[in-house]
Amino acid sequence: MLLVNASLDFFQEHRALNALKALKQQLAKDVIVLRNGRFRSVQSRELVPGDILRLRIGDIVPADVQLLEGDYLLVDQSALTGESLPLSKQINEVAYANTIIRQGEMLAVVVNTGMQTNFSSVVSLVAKAQLEERSHFQKMVIQIGNFLIMITVVLVLIIIMVALFRHENFMEIIRFALVLAVAAIPVALPAVLSVTMAVGALNLARRKAIVSRLTAIEELAGMDIFCSDKTGTLTRNEMSVAEPVVLNRYSERELFLVAALASRIENQDPVELPIFHYIDEHIPDLEWRTYRQTHFVPFDPVRKRTEANIEKEDERFTAIKGAPQVLLNMAELPDNEAGDISRMVDMLAAKGYRTISVGRIRGDGPLEILGLIPLFDPPREDSRRVIDDMRSYGVRIKMVTGDNDAIARQIGGLLGLEQRTLRSSQLSGSAGSEIMALASALSGAIYRNLTPNISRKDAERFTENVIKEVKEIFDTSLLDR
Repeated sequence: MLLVNASLDFFQEHRALNALKALKQQLAKDVIVLRNGRFRSVQSRELVPGDILRLRIGDIVPADVQLLEGDYLLVDQSALTGESLPLSKQINEVAYANTIIRQGEMLAVVVNTGMQTNFSSVVSLVAKAQLEERSHFQKMVIQIGNFLIMITVVLVLIIIMVALFRHENFMEIIRFALVLAVAAIPVALPAVLSVTMAVGALNLARRKAIVSRLTAIEELAGMDIFCSDKTGTLTRNEMSVAEPVVLNRYSERELFLVAALASRIENQDPVELPIFHYIDEHIPDLEWRTYRQTHFVPFDPVRKRTEANIEKEDERFTAIKGAPQVLLNMAELPDNEAGDISRMVDMLAAKGYRTISVGRIRGDGPLEILGLIPLFDPPREDSRRVIDDMRSYGVRIKMVTGDNDAIARQIGGLLGLEQRTLRSSQLSGSAGSEIMALASALSGAIYRNLTPNISRKDAERFTENVIKEVKEIFDTSLLDR
């Protein structure tokens, strides 16, 4: 029975590991590295600290690297941090392993490889937890075994005491005790459980789910709270256009025409692609391809905008899109109009949208701001249905993300999740210092309002005394639990 149990367990996990190995081989990547004075392509596993790499658009960063030479990189860190939009990296900044280059080209030096990378440190925490923590299923089996062993020991002791009291043959007593011990221990229990879970793993495999450990099936089935990553799991990990804001006398067609002309579809920029997708879905007859770009200046983190000189027959203008504040500084707008646009940008940001502004320059005239295009990472089509199904089974869903609170609340609302967010510091207990800081600020503000003529130093001294008394009266260490 032990052999059958071990064979089943080994066979199932071996198949799962082979499937995972095949997936990893598909992800195996070559990198361009400087060796012997010239750049050559090598496999990423051959990299060592000190190697000089050339990173280009579409590359997966193979190790933790420090950027040495070039203009900039736009790096997608969603796999590491959950951020929806790529971050700009410049010289002397660090790009982490397993992040994706979305734009730009730079030279970089390898700093850490293998298990020393930032990504591997995250993975090692998960592996450490798996080694140190036993699943509920394993604990249950151990408890059953311990209970049966305890009952067996008690029965054997009772039999031995009774047999000795009756002066029976000692060897017969030992033989009977051994038979009882062997019969009481459920040798077939692991085999039966392994067969049951192997059948479950087979059913999951038919639904394209890989089970690397059989005990994970029972663990997943017994959960009460499910914590899910946001970016790429609950959402598509691709930006989409929300409701555009058209300004003044302009139209939506005009807004997206200029936005498309200030972009290049071949760049596959994650900020520009949603514009073309929106045009295909909502304005399919927009003839932006009939215009010609005579000059194009791509986005960079210093200028924070893209520009393109456009021609069509006798029509010539410059199309611009970029950060709203940059275009507001370029435009000659009255203060009230600039203030209205700033407030609209702030309102969109409060809802979790990333906003780009679109403008146009005709001849020697001023910049005309046509409107705002808010972007967000929308939920997957099946996310809401899956969450509702899990809730029907009594599972509570929590979303975990590296994005800001506004984006988390926006996506959570679309998915029907509770509109309450917690920072990691609040979960770890380090938020106690923030509560004390708030109490200090409140006491100082109250004291200054009650005694308007008091100096700031006296108010600070009063605040320190209040906090000192609070710590004496209340055990503030409770806040850090």
